[in-house]
Amino acid sequence: MRIGELARKAGLTTRALRFYEEQGLLGARRAANGYREYDEDDYRLVTEIQRLRAIGLSLEETRPFVACLRAGHETGDSCCESIEVYQRKLAEVDACLEKLHTARESLLAKLADALSRQPDPCRVQALNPVENF
Repeated sequence: MRIGELARKAGLTTRALRFYEEQGLLGARRAANGYREYDEDDYRLVTEIQRLRAIGLSLEETRPFVACLRAGHETGDSCCESIEVYQRKLAEVDACLEKLHTARESLLAKLADALSRQPDPCRVQALNPVENF
């Protein structure tokens, strides 16, 4: 298939596919007329990249998954390098969640303190922070 067809099938732009090619994530064969040609394996690589990007991995972090697929594995996370990326990314997410939890606890304490000093509690609409989550 040509680049336009792959782009439509994957829900991307041709520009995105060219960028993946420039980054070494996608290889294109050239027809005699110079057009890029792709096959179902290329589509599989592109969809794997999209899936990984959707869960928060950077383009660089997708490399081990792409390499794993290119090596002939059934899935991009069949290789140790891919598992390591999952583990690193999960540690990053956990650290972010911990920071958010700390910020939330601080905000709750500040809000409670501020509300306790209100002379007329009806002037400030108090939110139940637990209901918002």
